[in-house]
Amino acid sequence: MLITFALLVLFSAANAQVELQKYNVDPTQISCSGISSGASMATQFHVAYSATIMGAGMIAPSPYYCAQGSVLTATGECMQTPATVDVSELTAQTERYATLGDIDPVTNLLDSRVFILHGTLDTVVDPGLGVKTEEYYLNYVNPANIATVFDFPSQHTFPTISYGNPCDVARSPYISACNYDGAYAILNSLYGGALQAPSGPVTLTGEFYEFDQNEFFYVSPPSLSSMDDIGYVYVPSGCVPRDIPCKLHVVFHGCVMGRHKLGDEFVRNAGYNEVAELNNIIILYPQAIATASNPNGCWDWWGYTIYYYATQGANQPLATFRMVEKVAF
Repeated sequence: MLITFALLVLFSAANAQVELQKYNVDPTQISCSGISSGASMATQFHVAYSATIMGAGMIAPSPYYCAQGSVLTATGECMQTPATVDVSELTAQTERYATLGDIDPVTNLLDSRVFILHGTLDTVVDPGLGVKTEEYYLNYVNPANIATVFDFPSQHTFPTISYGNPCDVARSPYISACNYDGAYAILNSLYGGALQAPSGPVTLTGEFYEFDQNEFFYVSPPSLSSMDDIGYVYVPSGCVPRDIPCKLHVVFHGCVMGRHKLGDEFVRNAGYNEVAELNNIIILYPQAIATASNPNGCWDWWGYTIYYYATQGANQPLATFRMVEKVAF
């Protein structure tokens, strides 16, 4: 019996979740990015919390509130027929939410930075949706602060220098060797264009760990909001001692790209950690999961969790913002 008890203790200790830690973060240098549903979530997170989030990078996005609470709209015009997307409807809803206090004032967006990449070969989300996302942001953001890449020959995939599928292939893990560092392109654009780029393999001497996402849900468990119990974070070696202020960047994975589908493949191989190590950027990877209403483990950009999914009152963006607060404030 003593042996059995000891084994149970060891098993429990091995599987105990670590709390997300607080670090020394410059509160003016917090940004986000994502691919596919994660790109749409990055837009939502940026717009909803624009007083805190200074920029957003997107690969294969749709504009803020594009789906307007409908899965049919999400999978139709917001993925396949961009010509039918009326951006004026989306900006009108944005401003209604801002007036009600459901999102931060849109005036915060003026000095934001935005990066949008949409590959010309994308057969999952029509490349015209990237253009529509730019059109949306031009209503609020200084045009000089918006960078776009609409001529790159990639499929529906996260581009890297050498990891993953061929660049013209859209299949799991939705990471492709495109001779293009998508993570660096995003981060360098959002942080002013002077980041150090990886020139080869980067030794990651910081801290990479799983953390408990339950802490950020006060009423119901994460699973009821289609979020995982576990998230990931990479803390560069320069940020571990907490003696210098670091940047913070939140990355939203795409559908079928979270931990439950890929383990840690995306968070370890998309290229963010290498750029982060060289430039003192903490990378936070919240995780979504598949549920009956969300079988592909997408982020909620059409309203499967709650009607006001694109506001600060929705559990996914709210829980993620609580993670940001824990790390940075």
